[in-house]
Amino acid sequence: MHFITEELDNYVVAHSENEPELLQQLTRETYQKILQPRMLSGHYQGRILSIISKLVNPKNILEIGTYTGYSALCLAEGMQHNGELHTIDINEELVDFQRKYFDKSNYGPQIKQHLGNALDIIPKLDATFDLVFIDADKVNYSNYFNVIIDKLNPGGIILSDNVLWSGKVLDTTFKKDDVSTPELIKYNALLKDDKRVETVLLPIRDGLTISRKL
Repeated sequence: MHFITEELDNYVVAHSENEPELLQQLTRETYQKILQPRMLSGHYQGRILSIISKLVNPKNILEIGTYTGYSALCLAEGMQHNGELHTIDINEELVDFQRKYFDKSNYGPQIKQHLGNALDIIPKLDATFDLVFIDADKVNYSNYFNVIIDKLNPGGIILSDNVLWSGKVLDTTFKKDDVSTPELIKYNALLKDDKRVETVLLPIRDGLTISRKL
C-alpha cells in the first residue's frame, strides 16, 4: 500500500540507500521460485530495517516470520559481532532457501533458524532480546507481543509490520471470515495502551510500528 504518489514514492526510494547485491539476488530468486513473493520486505523497507538495527546495535535479535530471509539479513546488518539473530518460521520448505542466503552473507554463523510455532519456540529460547521484528500471521500479533515482552530488554525495540493492513484497520464492517483485520485493530490498540512500551506507528508501506520497552 502506498500513501504517496508513485512518482514521489520512486523519488523516496531513489534517494535512500542502495539495495545490497546479495539482497537483489535473493529478491530475484524469490520471485522466480517462491509463492507469494510480495511478502518480501523489499528494497525500501529493508533499508529502514537495516538503519533501525544499526541505530539500536542489538546483541540479540528475534524475528517472527522468516519467509525467504530478506528481512533477517537486513536486521543482521546492525547486529553486534558477538550477537545472534533467532528467526522463526513454520514453513519447512523454505529452510534450505533461507540458509543458502544466510551462508552467503557475513552473518551466517550468527543466524539461528527455528522451525515451528513461534508461541511454542520463544519461551524455550535462552536469550533476551534488544530488537524484535514481527511479520508473521496477523491473528497472533497480540499473542506474540505477550510472549516476547518479558524477553525484551529495557530500551529494546519491537518492530511490527503490516499494521495498517491496506487500510482495512479503518473498516468496522469487515467480513465475518476476515480474522486478520479485527486482530490487527486489537493489536494496534494494545501497543498504544500498554504502559510497558512507547509506540509510534509509521505510514511506511503497509504500516510499521516502532515500540520501545520502558
